[in-house]
Amino acid sequence: MASAATAPPTPSNLKRIVAASLIGTTIEWYDFFLYGSAAALVFNQLFFPESDPVVGTLLSFLTYAVGFAARPIGALVFGHYGDRLGRKKLLVLSLLMMGGATFAIGLLPTHATIGTAAPILLTVLRLVQGFALGGEWGGAVLLVSEHGDARRRGFWASWPQTGAPAGQLLATGVLSALTALLSESAFVSWGWRIPFLLSGVLVMVGLWIRLSVDESPVFKEALARAEAKKAAARGKEQVEKMPLVAVMRHHWRDILIAMGSRMAENISYYVVTAFILVYATTSAGVSKQTALNAVLLASAVHFAVIPAWGALSDRIGRRPVYLFGAAGIGAWMFPFFSLIDSGTFGSLLLAVTVGLVLHGAMYAPQAAFFAEMFATRMRYSGASIGAQFSSVAAGAPAPLIATALLADFGSSTPIALYVIAAALLTLLAVGLARETRHQDLSEVDATSGDAIDEPATPPADARTVRG
Repeated sequence: MASAATAPPTPSNLKRIVAASLIGTTIEWYDFFLYGSAAALVFNQLFFPESDPVVGTLLSFLTYAVGFAARPIGALVFGHYGDRLGRKKLLVLSLLMMGGATFAIGLLPTHATIGTAAPILLTVLRLVQGFALGGEWGGAVLLVSEHGDARRRGFWASWPQTGAPAGQLLATGVLSALTALLSESAFVSWGWRIPFLLSGVLVMVGLWIRLSVDESPVFKEALARAEAKKAAARGKEQVEKMPLVAVMRHHWRDILIAMGSRMAENISYYVVTAFILVYATTSAGVSKQTALNAVLLASAVHFAVIPAWGALSDRIGRRPVYLFGAAGIGAWMFPFFSLIDSGTFGSLLLAVTVGLVLHGAMYAPQAAFFAEMFATRMRYSGASIGAQFSSVAAGAPAPLIATALLADFGSSTPIALYVIAAALLTLLAVGLARETRHQDLSEVDATSGDAIDEPATPPADARTVRG
């Protein structure tokens, strides 16, 4: 009979847990993506006005990339304490940090008011955003993955993943509405602040919901086993390993696979949703409003297909779905830019929608796929490190690299090749991975040694006796 710690949640409890993770990740991604959209639309004018337009956009995206640089640090810190103290406490903290930083950006004076202090403060707040998001993703997907059963884990764990398109949808929708209702001068003057200040209200809602859920039962059982092992040691000296040390010892190969798996997923997403706002308006002659509307509608489709891809990964495996998405996004890049160059709303919408549908095939199974790679008391650290360290090489520089390639070559061809190269790397990483569908998380604990507390010295009967 299942213990109280491991008894599966009732359907209503599981839905509440999924809702808590989804709403929290939606708010955090709203905050993160809002910055990216604002960086493409107005930050170059407000915080870097002395630069020419192209350099201003590059500097704006540079502060955007700084948020990615902070994500691995957040992954290390949140992963360590999440594996020590539990998932729930750290998720509450990440939500407060992200929301507070976003709200502060909405109050931030611009370069015209305080000079060079403005971009410095903007960069600091972006660092806080990245730090918080680095800890958010791992905790949110693990809270769901560790509550449900293995048979439908891909489906349920994909719901926190929909927080990314939901956040993109919300951020783009608010910006789209403001640009439609306000004049250009009003939006640049004060209208851009409204979406950032709105984050304060959203965080209060997310905090109330997130505080209502229980800690992961799988984590509580793993913690209880660790305490029992300490008691069974009968006073023998123990070495308490940091989760980071333990995960690098037991799961270094899985971390590398996770990092490689994210390359195409991460790069393609930011090219399709962030860089497109630059490319479509400057090279294809599409209006800012048209580009925003296309991303808005495509994000709605993206939101809808992610659970479907997650459910399919429960039926045929994580790897086949992931491999299809990586191969598809690589093949789509040349048609993607060709459609945008036609300059019509319909072609732009088709380009972005297909790109995000293919991206969803990678993103949906990713939560369950990564969770199933690692033992419980190293899982927050392992999943977060694998996901967030890759973001520094993938998502962080993607808009910068794409903008620089466009400025240097005046063509979309190098950008398409850049995404295709990332797709090939992801195909290699996922191809080398083992299939984890239906993996029992307790079996991972057994094979990896879920305890991060080990005897300081080997037992006497295991030592070599001399003399």
